Amino acid sequence: MRVQNRHIIYVQGYDPRGLAQYYRMFRTELRKFGRLYQVAATISRPHSSSDGEIASWSIETKGENWHTRTTYDFLRFEDFIQNDLAAPIWRIVLEAVWIYWRLMFRGTIARFWRANWRFATFITWPHIILLLEAVGAAAIAFVFSKGLDALGAPAPLNFLAAAAIFFALLWGALRYFENQTYVLYLLCDTIWTWQFAHRDRPEWDQRIDRFAQYLTDVVRSSNADEIVIVGHSSGSFLAAEMLARALKRDPTLGRTGPRLMLLTLGGNFPIVGFHKAASDFRAHLAELAVAPQIDWIDCQARKDVMNFFLFDPITAHGIELGDSRRNPTIVRVRFREIIKPEHYNVFRWQFFRVHFQFVMANERPHAYDFFMIVCGPVPLRERMAHPDAALAVVTANDGAIRENAWAALDAPGRYGAPGATDLGSYMEPSARRRG
Repeated sequence: MRVQNRHIIYVQGYDPRGLAQYYRMFRTELRKFGRLYQVAATISRPHSSSDGEIASWSIETKGENWHTRTTYDFLRFEDFIQNDLAAPIWRIVLEAVWIYWRLMFRGTIARFWRANWRFATFITWPHIILLLEAVGAAAIAFVFSKGLDALGAPAPLNFLAAAAIFFALLWGALRYFENQTYVLYLLCDTIWTWQFAHRDRPEWDQRIDRFAQYLTDVVRSSNADEIVIVGHSSGSFLAAEMLARALKRDPTLGRTGPRLMLLTLGGNFPIVGFHKAASDFRAHLAELAVAPQIDWIDCQARKDVMNFFLFDPITAHGIELGDSRRNPTIVRVRFREIIKPEHYNVFRWQFFRVHFQFVMANERPHAYDFFMIVCGPVPLRERMAHPDAALAVVTANDGAIRENAWAALDAPGRYGAPGATDLGSYMEPSARRRG
């Protein structure tokens, strides 16, 4: 099957920049994609739904003997995230520190370390920086206090002055260095995931329910060849949650009509799923794992410290399904193979940039290419089953090679066993199941 019409439903992660920044990035990366593969790609301006919760645009992409139209929906949460970041600094700090200590005493941080030490280090990072800034502020306040003491200032005044200096310096450091450290943003992320896992964010639940209804309506009415629900970063568990709720509304969803796919990129399911209170979420993962009408692909990268690499979202949550399990297929992506060698050594240390590479244009042609998944002629399932052929149909100069590649893509066969991948030299070896 050559995809002529595709519908992408993109679920953002915990990113306050939202639609404006994402659309600019998408448009810029689409141009890079067109230059890399020598294809013509045009994009419309975004338009919003009446309630402003969904923005949509369309893409037309033309290559050698193929033409694909894509409808792209961007599901918005940035208003909630911006409200979180607008909270008073003292409240963010106190609540996040209290949550982190509870995570430690309940053993959740230890589970993070066992599942992926890089992510555990990353989630601990803002607390280390906060501690260093607090120690620095305390040292300066202590020196000032000693100076007042030497001048004979009364002890109560001395204490109040030192405390005022400490809090002012800590507040200033958190604000001044935020663009370098992202401490406040990461602390807000910790608070939000705790609250979401404990079902303490009703506004998020209500919007996810509305998105689930929207998804149900789209699947029922769409004439697309495939519908791909994409969740990046924290959007991975939001997308899974939305799809599970849509299937509860209509258990027949996806059994007829367009092929229904779930694609999770750079996911961090444990930041919700490892909480004891998140039993509903784990039940939803179990339902997606056995759902016969969907195919779920989970892409992971070793160099991304914000995802759980070598992690099975099902067994690592203690979900055992036996032979009834069919999802997800786990794909390891090597960013080294899609970034030019002269850029890679700088790229690998830009952690947020690495994390976003999942949804940015490649610098080198490769079987994993987000914009080929979105705009290309090869269905997602076949792309994962035959990565060499999927690449050949858009890069081979010889028409016979392209036709042979299409023949391979049209051959019947399952694209992979759950918890494993078989994507040749373009992807890393099969994952161990960790958790």
